[in-house]
Amino acid sequence: MSEESSRIAVVFGGASGIGAAIATRYAAEGWRVEVADLPAVDVTDEATVAAFLDGVLASHGRLDVVVNSAGVSTLGLVTDLDVAEWRRVVDVCLTGAFIVMKHAGQRLGAGGTIISLSSLNARQPGAGLAPYCAAKAGLSMLTEVTALELGSRGIRVNAIAPGLVVTPLTQPAMDIPGIEDDYVANTPLGRPGTPEEIADAAVYLATAAWITGEVLDINGGAHLLRYPDLNKHVMALFG
Repeated sequence: MSEESSRIAVVFGGASGIGAAIATRYAAEGWRVEVADLPAVDVTDEATVAAFLDGVLASHGRLDVVVNSAGVSTLGLVTDLDVAEWRRVVDVCLTGAFIVMKHAGQRLGAGGTIISLSSLNARQPGAGLAPYCAAKAGLSMLTEVTALELGSRGIRVNAIAPGLVVTPLTQPAMDIPGIEDDYVANTPLGRPGTPEEIADAAVYLATAAWITGEVLDINGGAHLLRYPDLNKHVMALFG
């Protein structure tokens, strides 16, 4: 078995959406893939994350790639948002990512890599998306800090920041009239991305041996224009 085909990858949040596309693509590359997702693994529960990674090491004897794609969102203006909703989103999207990166970093060896899913919202604010934007901006900086700290051990740490990709996470927003059209109108390439296109980037970052601390924007050029006003469309529908 070649070094490439014997790679062991773990995808947190890999049961659906972008995470599932990444897991499928890694498997197509001949890698052994373990998917960690609810209800068996909650990224906000440090003990279960650590135990899952230990189980992978016990089963396979090595760990090469760890992807953190777990995410949730909510919609509400800062002045209206319940603190519990803020904490729910930040706990999964930022604290959960920290927990995954902490325990992956403890177990990976030289040549290992960590890839997180950040977002266009790490750099482009969206009305009604305060906790998600803040968490993803934090995740992008956490990626850089972790890359700095783990580089001396030969471990690479990067992130992918997608624009609009229609998944179970984004579908509820896309069902609101006008939102998808607004996104597309503010994307120079004129369409949403696909989970498979993000998975292509996850393969690239898993194999690009001299890239670390990078947050790779994949958004069809949407960062060049403006972010849609989701709250305006919600208010137009619900009042």
